[in-house]
Amino acid sequence: MRQIIIIVFLIAAIVGLVVISFSIKQVDQEEKRLSIDLQHRSTLLAESLRETVEPNFINKSDEYLQTVVEKFANKERLVGLSIFDNKGKIIAVSSSLSKETLEPQQIVSDAMDGDKANGDFVTLNDSNIYIFAVPLHDKTSVVGALMVAQNAGYIDTRIQEIWRNSLMRLSIQVFLLSIAAILFLRWVIHKPIQNIVESLKSTRIGDKSKQIPNNPFFQPLVREISNINRSLMEARFAVSEEAKLGLDKVNAPWTAERLKEFIKNVLKDQAILVVSNREPYIHTKNGGDISYFFPTSGVVTAIEPVMQACGGTWIAHGSGNADKLVVDNHDRVKVPPHEPKYTLRRVWLSEEEEKGYYYGFSNEGLWPLCHIAHTRPIFRKEDWLEYKSANEKFAKAVLQEIKNIKNPMLLIQDFHLALLPTLIKKQRPDAKIGIFWHVPWPNSESFRICPFRKELLNGILGADLVGFQTQLYCNNFIDTVGGELESLIDLEQFAVTRNGHTSYIKPFPISIAFYNGYLSEPNDKSGELDSNNILKTFDIKTKYIGLGVDRLDYTKGIIERFKAIAFFLNKYPSYKEHFTFIQVSPPSRSKIKRYQDFENDVKTEVEKINAMFQTKGWKPIIFLKKRYTHKEINEFYKIANICLVTSLHDGMNLVSKEFVASRSDEKGVLILSQFAGASRELKDALIINPYNIEQVADAIQLGLEMKESEQTIRMIKMREVVKIHNIYRWSAEFLKTLSSLA
Repeated sequence: MRQIIIIVFLIAAIVGLVVISFSIKQVDQEEKRLSIDLQHRSTLLAESLRETVEPNFINKSDEYLQTVVEKFANKERLVGLSIFDNKGKIIAVSSSLSKETLEPQQIVSDAMDGDKANGDFVTLNDSNIYIFAVPLHDKTSVVGALMVAQNAGYIDTRIQEIWRNSLMRLSIQVFLLSIAAILFLRWVIHKPIQNIVESLKSTRIGDKSKQIPNNPFFQPLVREISNINRSLMEARFAVSEEAKLGLDKVNAPWTAERLKEFIKNVLKDQAILVVSNREPYIHTKNGGDISYFFPTSGVVTAIEPVMQACGGTWIAHGSGNADKLVVDNHDRVKVPPHEPKYTLRRVWLSEEEEKGYYYGFSNEGLWPLCHIAHTRPIFRKEDWLEYKSANEKFAKAVLQEIKNIKNPMLLIQDFHLALLPTLIKKQRPDAKIGIFWHVPWPNSESFRICPFRKELLNGILGADLVGFQTQLYCNNFIDTVGGELESLIDLEQFAVTRNGHTSYIKPFPISIAFYNGYLSEPNDKSGELDSNNILKTFDIKTKYIGLGVDRLDYTKGIIERFKAIAFFLNKYPSYKEHFTFIQVSPPSRSKIKRYQDFENDVKTEVEKINAMFQTKGWKPIIFLKKRYTHKEINEFYKIANICLVTSLHDGMNLVSKEFVASRSDEKGVLILSQFAGASRELKDALIINPYNIEQVADAIQLGLEMKESEQTIRMIKMREVVKIHNIYRWSAEFLKTLSSLA
C-alpha cells in the first residue's frame, strides 16, 4: 500500500509539473496578448480624440472639452478621460474618474516632456487600470495632454480563469491516471508478483499445492524462478533423503530437516502440542500500528525452533496488548508472522488471575523455591487459588485443541503449569503427556517449604514423562516424591507409580538451535545494531570487552558479577581504561517488589563502581536496561573477549550456549558458573563459583590474557558440544522417549 501511494504521488507530481509548466506559458502568452490589445485600443481612442480635443483646447473651450470627456465616461472598459494643460493642471475630467485615478500624473508628465505617447498599468483600489496619455499641440509646441484610463481587470479575470481550468484539468488527469496506475499496479504488477511470492513461500515451506502462475508479462522472471524452484525442491529432497539415512546414525548431527523426518517416519506425523505460559510472539499496538517481538525467555528460545521445524500447535498465555486483535474466532493465529509454520493458540487471563497465578504463586513462590538464591519464597492461599484457576483454563484450551486428535502428544513447559498433566490425563487418558521442568528442582528439605507441595506433585505425576535438566534434579524429585506421597518408586527405571499410573523421570539437558554460528531466527531481519557500530554507538574505545546478557533477575548473579569486576580492577590496575564491561539486562517481572528492589540495587552498584573507577572518556560498566533482538544480541556476542555467566542457581542457562554458537571465529572465553546446568556440558569454559569474588576476578584476568590458540581449542570443543547436542536432538530424544512409553 505504501508503494502504491508513493507511485500515485509521483504520477501526480509529474503530471502537475507538466500541466503547470504549460499553464505558465499559456498565462504569459495570454497576458501579453490582452495587454497589447488594450494598449492598441487605447492608442486608437486617444489618437481619434486628440483630433477633436486639440483645436478646442487651443481655443480654450473648456465647456466643450468637459462635454467631450463626459461623453466617453463609463463606456465599455473605459474608466474615463481627463485633459491637462502643460503645467499639469486639470482642464476637463470625467466624473467617473476617482481622485486616485488622477494621481498618476507622472505618465502624463512623461508624455508631455517626451512629446510622445506614454502608457502603463497601475493598481488603484485593488483594481488594475491602464493609463495612456498623448501630448496635445498647438502649431509648434506641447500645450497639454489627453489621458485615457482603461479598466484592465478583465485581464486578471482571464488569467484566473486559465489557472482554474488548468487546475481542474490537472485534478481530473491525476485522478484518472492514479486510478489507472492503481489498477495497473494491482492487477498487472502486484497481483502476479504476490502470486509468485506465495508460490515461492509454499515451495520453501514444503507445500507443493501452489504452482508459479504463468504470467506472460513476467515470462522471463517466471521462467528463471521456476528453475530456482526446481533446484530448491531437488535440494530439499536430497536433504530429506540424507536426513532419513541419518535417523539410524547416533552421532549424525540433528537438523530441522532431520527432526521433520523423525516426526514423519518414527512418530507417523503424530500431532504435537506445546503448552507454556510464555508465548513465542507477543503482538503490541503503538498508535495505529501493530507489531510483534520475540520475548526474552529460555523456554521460547529453546522450543520455538522445534515448532518451526515440525509444526503443530503452541498454546500459551496471550499477554500482548494487541494479541486479541490478530487472532481468529478460535483465538488462533499463524506464526511466525513473516512466514507461518505453526499455530499459536492464546489463552486469556484476567488481570487478577495473572497477578495471582504468574506474579504471585509462580514467581514469588515457586521461582525462589526452586532456585534457592537466598530470596524467601512467598506462598499465599489466594495466589494458589488463582494458580489452580489458570491451570484449569489452560486445560480447557488444550482439551479443545485435541478434541478430534487420537493419541495426542503434549509437551508441557515449566513450573507455571504443574497441575496441567493430571487435569488433562483425567479427561484424555489416551494422551501422551510430557512435562519439562526448565528450572532446578530443589532438594526435598527445601521443597517442604511449599504448603501446596502434595497437590503440585500430584499434578506433575499425571505426566507420562517428567524431564529435568540434570540427573541431580531427577534425584531431588524422586527424593521429594518419596518423602511426600505414597507411591512405588523404581530406582532402576527411575519411575514413579501412583494410582496405577507410571511417570518416568529422566534428564534431558536442553539446548538451542545451531545455525552455523548465527544465533537468531533464520529470517530475522530486525535490529539496528551490528558489530561494526556497537563500539561507536556506546563510545567504547577500550582494547578488551566483557559481556553479560541476563534478565534483571536476582538468580543471575549480576551484582556478584559487578563486585568481581571491581575486585578485578583493584587487583589488576593495568586494565583500568583498557577494559569495558557491557551488561545487557531487559526488565523482568517488574510488577513484583523483589524485582523492583533488585533493579534499584543493580543500578546503585553500577553507579558506585563507575564513580569509583571512571576517568574522562571511560567508565568500566555500561548498563543497558533494554530489550534487544536476537540478531542484535548476537552482534554483542561477536565483539566480546569474555562472556560472564555467573548464575547463582540455574537450570541450564542458554546464554552460555548462545555465546558459544555465535563465535564462528572460534575466539572468546566463556566464564561459567558451576551452579548453571550448562557447566555439566561446557567443560572447556572457565568454571567459577560466583560467590567467590576473587576467583571470578582471576578468571576475568585469565580469560583476557588467554592465548588465541587456547581460546580456539576450547571454543571448538564447546561449539561441537552445542552443535551435536542441539535443540533438535533434545526434541527428538524427548519425543522418542515419550512415544515409546506404553
